[in-house]
Amino acid sequence: MAEYEEIYQQYSPQIFRVCMGYVNDADLARDLVQETFISVWRNLHSFRNDSKISTWIFRIATNNCLRAIEKSKRIVQAELPENIPEIIEESPEEKLQLLYNCIAELEEMDRIIISLVLEDLPQAEIASIVGLSNANIRVKVHRIKEKLSLKFKKHGQFE
Repeated sequence: MAEYEEIYQQYSPQIFRVCMGYVNDADLARDLVQETFISVWRNLHSFRNDSKISTWIFRIATNNCLRAIEKSKRIVQAELPENIPEIIEESPEEKLQLLYNCIAELEEMDRIIISLVLEDLPQAEIASIVGLSNANIRVKVHRIKEKLSLKFKKHGQFE
């Protein structure tokens, strides 16, 4: 029990931020964190130490997020706004929300990768989680950063 609590305390904030990167909805992200740690609780005894426990937990969270996204696509075909209105004198919270909005506009795999990058996971661990090579992750991260930079410029954030 103490081991589980320690794992939860250590990884739940990161998992929440990763889930936010996927779904851009705080309530849904909290639900996904809860689902992730229920799975961790139920399967902790079967964790084989083939990878780091953090990799295992991130993989569970990623799968939960992808299932939630698929489910929401089937329920409602919601479209993202074409133009996010420019906000003058943004607070840090508003800038963070803009970041999540821009991430939400990325393709699914790009959202996964950048969410894990934002959690400071090593590229090798990200490669393991998403099933790509280290070199491929390095290239994808560079391209994702370029895409986000363009999105920020489009929204008037960086000159």
